[in-house]
Amino acid sequence: MPAARLLPEGGRRLGRRAVLRIGNASGFYGDRFSAFREMLTGGPLDVLTGDYLAELTMLILARDRLKDPQLGYAKTFLRQMEECLGLAVDRGVRIVVNAGGLNPARLAEALDELAGKQGIAVRVGHVTGDDLLPRAEEFGLPTGLLAANAYLGAWGIAECLRAGAEIVVTGRVTDAALVAGPAAAHFGWGPQDLDALAGAVIAGHVLECGAQATGGNYAFFREHDVTTPGFPIAEIQADGSSVITKHPGTGGAVTTETVTAQLLYETGGARYAGPDVTARLDTVRLDQVGPDRVRISGVRGEAPPPALKVGLNRIGGWRNEVVFVLTGLDIDAKAALVQAQLEHALDPRPAELSWTLARTDHPDADTEEAASALLRLVVKDRDQRVVGRAVSTAAVELGLASYPGFHLTALPGPGAPYGVFEAAFVDARTVPHTAVLPDGTHRTVPPAMTTGELTPVEPPPPPQQLTAGPTRRAPLGLVAGARSGDKGGDANLGVWARSEPGWRWLAHTLTVQKIRELLPEAAGLQIERHLFPNLRAVNFTVTGLLGEGVAAQARFDPQAKALGEWLRARHLDIPEALL
Repeated sequence: MPAARLLPEGGRRLGRRAVLRIGNASGFYGDRFSAFREMLTGGPLDVLTGDYLAELTMLILARDRLKDPQLGYAKTFLRQMEECLGLAVDRGVRIVVNAGGLNPARLAEALDELAGKQGIAVRVGHVTGDDLLPRAEEFGLPTGLLAANAYLGAWGIAECLRAGAEIVVTGRVTDAALVAGPAAAHFGWGPQDLDALAGAVIAGHVLECGAQATGGNYAFFREHDVTTPGFPIAEIQADGSSVITKHPGTGGAVTTETVTAQLLYETGGARYAGPDVTARLDTVRLDQVGPDRVRISGVRGEAPPPALKVGLNRIGGWRNEVVFVLTGLDIDAKAALVQAQLEHALDPRPAELSWTLARTDHPDADTEEAASALLRLVVKDRDQRVVGRAVSTAAVELGLASYPGFHLTALPGPGAPYGVFEAAFVDARTVPHTAVLPDGTHRTVPPAMTTGELTPVEPPPPPQQLTAGPTRRAPLGLVAGARSGDKGGDANLGVWARSEPGWRWLAHTLTVQKIRELLPEAAGLQIERHLFPNLRAVNFTVTGLLGEGVAAQARFDPQAKALGEWLRARHLDIPEALL
């Protein structure tokens, strides 16, 4: 397949390079501010991306937009461009970000205004069409939403770049589209180039969470210097294969295991669906081809599904929280007393009350904090009055009439609204997808002509079971890594083995039933299990573990970020040969 130029004649262009170097400088809204400058000055790049949007972020931006219709975008990105716009233009690095959030058109205008103030000539394009809120009824979406955004694909980005855009801002596109769009524009791919697109989507998935691919949030963090991990780069080739790396001299590490951890993050089964292509995770092959260089190859692509995912954000009601400190002896009895007292005092009773007791106390402790446990109450209701002052007053009034040593971590507040994220699906053909080119031209991006329904992949056969031998009771984390996260109210939990013998043991040991035993919170929930032999990994989806999602704050760890580390700390019988 011949390589195509990213820009037409007359623009600053990438030429016909065989490799397109795409870096990432943001994995979420609030990521390391200096990363843009670090990536632009740390070494050669062709494209720099930034991912700012998560399920919770869309709710935050929706509330910003309620206060001011001119807002709704990631303000951090605009401040980063104040510092780095000239640098990016001077170095010929294209910028592609989803920082437009709920208002990409306004962010594009703000960038034009910024460039004018700085005396810099820069061409800005943006992508729209994901915002379905004004037509919610037409799409059959529920009422009372703050935001409803379809996950668009890569082709709007590609259109802007082909038309000469040096900066492209989008609203809600898939995270991987930030990489697939520039790759498609550069190499001249079309919708039929499914394998190449799938390879770029996988590279995009690895890059999307920034330093999580270079040693951040990594199970075996003690093996590398991750004080300040660098941000990842994908060197993409015309066939969609890539090498994941980072700028020389930056912290962290790029290994097959750091890349495996990110590949498993927030995924499910073998089919990783998107609006442009369905990438087959079970075909991904990883090879360490040098220090901090991991090659991704062999990725197969299939037609995308006919429906687009839509993220729905709404206010679920009001919540409040009180944390009681219980110190010393009789912790369970103290907890039972204050729980009974407070529930008796609450009239009317909130729609939801959730008590959790964290036994952080130690016997014969040498500090008061080490002798203390935390009892947490979370209340929710549609009526702020029921969870606000009523709960705060009831808790405070117990101060001299409850368990010995009564005190709180902080005075309870008046309650606050909480959000709920849900996913819906709509016919991709009904969703507008528009590339607004730097000259103001609106170009409609057609939906995929060929689609395929998502069906489960036949599970691969498990590897040959490890020969029986002596075992020792020990933490799972001594022989396996894990990475976990959230998808709405569901938790994703990926676990990988560090060796081939470890994989043969892990695949037979870590069953759904074993997960229920090791993680009692998941015992009554639906759990799906998927094997990925190429990655020596087992991937689980735990349905409903997170309730109504991160914004609802229904769980101690509402995004399941540490679910994998909890699993790794659990003890089971491990073959001594692996230990």
